[in-house]
Amino acid sequence: MSDSPDAEKSGGVPNRIRRVLRGPRPEAVPTAVGTACMLIGLVDIVFPRLRHSRVHALAELLPGAVSSLAAAASIVVGLLLLMLAHGLKRRKRRAWVAAVALLPLGAAAQLLYRHSVLGTVFSLVLMGVLIRYRREFAALPDPRSRWRALANFVVMGGLSVGIGLLIVRSHPDAIEGRPSLSAQLAHVLWGLFGFEGPVGYRDGADYTVGYSLGALGLLTVATTAYLAFRPEHPAARLTPSDEERLRDLLATHGHRDSLGHFALRRDKAVIFSPSGKSAVCYRVVSGVMLASGDPVGDVEAWPGAIAAFMEEARAHSWTPAVMGCSETGGEVWTRETGLDALELGDEAIVDVAGFTLSGRAMRNVRQMVKRIERAGYETRVRRVADLDPEELETVRRAAADWRGTDTERGFSMALGRIGDPADGTSVIATAHKAAEEGADEGPFGDLKAVLHFVPWGPDGMSLDLMRRDRGADPGMNELLIVASLEAAPALGVSRVSLNFAMFRSALARGEKLGAGPVLRGWRGLLVFLSRWFQIESLYKFNAKFQPRWEPRFVVFRTTRDLPRIGLAAMQAEGFVSLALPRLLRRGRRAEPQPCAHQAPARRRELEQAA
Repeated sequence: MSDSPDAEKSGGVPNRIRRVLRGPRPEAVPTAVGTACMLIGLVDIVFPRLRHSRVHALAELLPGAVSSLAAAASIVVGLLLLMLAHGLKRRKRRAWVAAVALLPLGAAAQLLYRHSVLGTVFSLVLMGVLIRYRREFAALPDPRSRWRALANFVVMGGLSVGIGLLIVRSHPDAIEGRPSLSAQLAHVLWGLFGFEGPVGYRDGADYTVGYSLGALGLLTVATTAYLAFRPEHPAARLTPSDEERLRDLLATHGHRDSLGHFALRRDKAVIFSPSGKSAVCYRVVSGVMLASGDPVGDVEAWPGAIAAFMEEARAHSWTPAVMGCSETGGEVWTRETGLDALELGDEAIVDVAGFTLSGRAMRNVRQMVKRIERAGYETRVRRVADLDPEELETVRRAAADWRGTDTERGFSMALGRIGDPADGTSVIATAHKAAEEGADEGPFGDLKAVLHFVPWGPDGMSLDLMRRDRGADPGMNELLIVASLEAAPALGVSRVSLNFAMFRSALARGEKLGAGPVLRGWRGLLVFLSRWFQIESLYKFNAKFQPRWEPRFVVFRTTRDLPRIGLAAMQAEGFVSLALPRLLRRGRRAEPQPCAHQAPARRRELEQAA
């Protein structure tokens, strides 16, 4: 008798056979089905019909119109299956419904046009798998807007023209003459609208080409109309009642996390714990449910909010992730969810009581500040509530004008507004220089630079944005940070959070004597990437003020999710945009909001300072 586990039997059936009969693990089915749908879609679009199939003779007995319609159906079904593949991998219910409806049509097209029994059987088997594991496809729709209809029209229109050219050229023996590329393109465009074009065909090929082009045009119009008229599910926003509840939590527990006040960004959604004593704020970006910082509220109630967050991610099949949580937050997230954590960088925190400009370490900052002061600059550090409306409006307009990029950046360390009445305890530091006699002061008078801080509990503040006039002298940021630290005691502030420096420890250790080749290589890569992303310059700027460094972490499910999370984070922060071109987005812009710059993105502001 064999000792192999596969030789053991249960009820007379070997275990290996039982595993085959039992089928795949349910959680693995969506990914496999999505991949299979993508392959079937490619086959329906790309591969020519199989002339040597056993059913070829039977198919030739059918009228030519039937075969031509089957060719058009094959292309359309293939495109739709390609569009649905990603949704199936993400367990979307609507993608499942559409795939179950399309696969029989694809099977019929395979038989009538491709003459492929294997393709037909494969499509029907895949439909059976979808029906068998229908409970695995229960994810709810993502937030969306009707502007996706315009994007679909542009993308599908381009694909239809490209595939149409392939269809026009797919019957070279039946084309009359040698039409030019412009004639072929005109034939495609006319065909998409259901009209005959300038290219002529023999042997009935014109029916196949005409039906196929008409089907592509119909598909483009149908999918665009569906996206335009389906019920809209806009991205979640922070409601006034949610914001009020968050402010109540921050009033009691806001001192725990320097990023707590950034949870009040109004383009975030919020999930509260069952007790209402804690909350997680997030945004969904490209299928990633992206939270930032620690949960808001009582630490003992964090598990409830985290569980609600994970349940929402499961319901929509979103990828859960947390950017920039503290060490305590990372420990709670990993303990409660089984997720993993990776150190992302360090936050620079300055203790006001220990800050001084004296000493050799502060020599460069001290000299720069003195030089700027001798140049005639003065600073003012005040609470937002202490500024009059006219001056506050000037600060807002200046911050918007000095932003330096077309894209508004920020998510994890930016509030997204300045001077809101609800943020009266925020702090604004401004630099001013009186214009010389006869010189033009500019659109913002003597205002030359702005720093905005948000509250960090009752005795702290966190840097939100740094903006300066490009024509001002270098060193404006150093001047205002020093002024803010010196004015902090009068404001009741004992600690100030500055910028977040990504991969700070690798940069610091990699330049020390005795660093190994791996660490030096990693630092060299980060320095190289600093040409496009503000990594090394931000670290060096922060280090000028002799801060203490607090590590921040990214929390994720699996290592293979990291590239997707990284892309989503860059989209949220404004470094990468997958939106429509600016000319197409002009009409969708809502009423302007006060502008804010992200703490992680200040390349132009720090070029001189670093």
